[in-house]
Amino acid sequence: MMFAKVTDRYSADEIATFYETGQWRNETLFEVLERQVEAQPDRVFLTDDTRALTFRQLRDRGLRLAVGLHRWGLRAGDRVTVQLPNWTEFAVITLALSRIGAIMVPIMPIYRRDEVAYISGNAGARLAFTAESFNAFDYPKLYADIRSELPALEDVVVVRGSGAASQGAIDFESLVVDTDRQAAAAEIGERVGPDEPFVVVYSSGTTSFPKGCLHTFNTMGCGARILGDAWGVTPDDVQFGPSPVTHTTGLVTSIIVPLIRGSRSHIMQSWEPRLGLEQIKEHRCTITVNATTFLQMALDVYDPEVHDASSMRVWVAAGAPIPASVIERAATMIPAMKVLSLYGRTENITTTMCRPDDEPRRSLTSDGKALPLQSVRIVDAEGNEVPRGQEGDIAYRGAMHMLEYVGKPVETAELFTPDGHSRSGDLGVMDEDGYVRVTGRTKDIVIRGGLNISVRQVEDLLTAHPAVSRVAVVGMPDERLGERACCYLVPTAGNEGITLEDLTAYLLDQGIAKVKLPERLEIVDELPTTATGKIQKHVLRRMIAEKLSASVA
Repeated sequence: MMFAKVTDRYSADEIATFYETGQWRNETLFEVLERQVEAQPDRVFLTDDTRALTFRQLRDRGLRLAVGLHRWGLRAGDRVTVQLPNWTEFAVITLALSRIGAIMVPIMPIYRRDEVAYISGNAGARLAFTAESFNAFDYPKLYADIRSELPALEDVVVVRGSGAASQGAIDFESLVVDTDRQAAAAEIGERVGPDEPFVVVYSSGTTSFPKGCLHTFNTMGCGARILGDAWGVTPDDVQFGPSPVTHTTGLVTSIIVPLIRGSRSHIMQSWEPRLGLEQIKEHRCTITVNATTFLQMALDVYDPEVHDASSMRVWVAAGAPIPASVIERAATMIPAMKVLSLYGRTENITTTMCRPDDEPRRSLTSDGKALPLQSVRIVDAEGNEVPRGQEGDIAYRGAMHMLEYVGKPVETAELFTPDGHSRSGDLGVMDEDGYVRVTGRTKDIVIRGGLNISVRQVEDLLTAHPAVSRVAVVGMPDERLGERACCYLVPTAGNEGITLEDLTAYLLDQGIAKVKLPERLEIVDELPTTATGKIQKHVLRRMIAEKLSASVA
């Protein structure tokens, strides 16, 4: 399988500029770890729910695993899937693959047969790492069932297994061989540089089968360096990571940022808000980056008589814009903590972000502005920049962008405007100061009688309603108008009887145009989300379409 090269995506002048400005560096992830081992070898770097690793222990186990994998036959450029919960072994595997130059393909633990088979096949993976069991699911059996569909997949490695071979798999610990650093370096050979393929991260699949975004360590590490600078991360910080490390947010903010900055990181196996608050207190966590939903859930259960989040200085909410009501609640409950908005995508890590030194109102009214040395524009359908204040597609250009969608050259080419900005497919508006507000997706609109209605305003207003816990508005098919707006709502306790009339009266009181009002209400116990917390609106659209179709039949 052939992959795009750095020179296929960036010009020689751009590459030279990235290095001159320090956005890219001649340093691999494994070499970043070596630097931390020299500075603070016995300091704990990473903890999960049950285990801990110092910088030295991570380096030593990663190197020993790299030798074991090299003896197995793994070489630079080979693809390896890693489907694990938030366990310390994920970091060990990541560092081992970095030392060899193999390409990691993380897969979220919630994915099952169809997604795992698709990602493994699309990436052409030779080897897979997975858990023996997590949340009562038998992962070795899953891989045994799909092996016949994946001719490139040669072996499966089971992590935290019973020690015995399961479904013909290899036990993880058997690959962590006994060797010293000098012998390991000689056996593995020369480093693979930071401009070679490092990871293929698959988008979280809010629309269809995910696309594989190919990053080098420099394109991903650039994002981590800029974020670490923006948040002022120091060795005294403790990152709290409930987001899956097998996706962009968790990988960058819970592994790469703290490794580069020499800070600590605690990763949480499965998100549960009360347990999350307990772990923040136990580990004295100071910063976290996750979906807006996580913050909402934490605030819903926060009890100052029980919980102590006073160590937190920054909570960055990503994946969806932050409703103003959420920021206001956080300021009341945890006054020392700043809530910052971030808008990013797997293709380019971070597009816009509010910084700690921004005026507080910016996180209320925007999703931040472009990071240093990066370019963000709002463009029309032809890729031309639109005037400030006009809605359009949010487009990015800079040193954090992936090289390609794996195996999808047409889709890759279609991303770019004539001047090289990458279209996101997200709608937004930029103000005179360069701050961007995400207003929806180009496909996350309701087209009612030919009028395009962005649902973001409705969702923001409803989120502030005391009877509303979670909400999502999607288009439902309508024979006369094409689409009408359907509101899926999770009510707060005691408000299960809320009606569509209650909501429309509230929205009209808020001054919303009648044409934007939801015309159907569906009360549900929960909203379908990806593992990163994004609401899967395509699932909701399918649900309401099927329900309407069944009612007609």
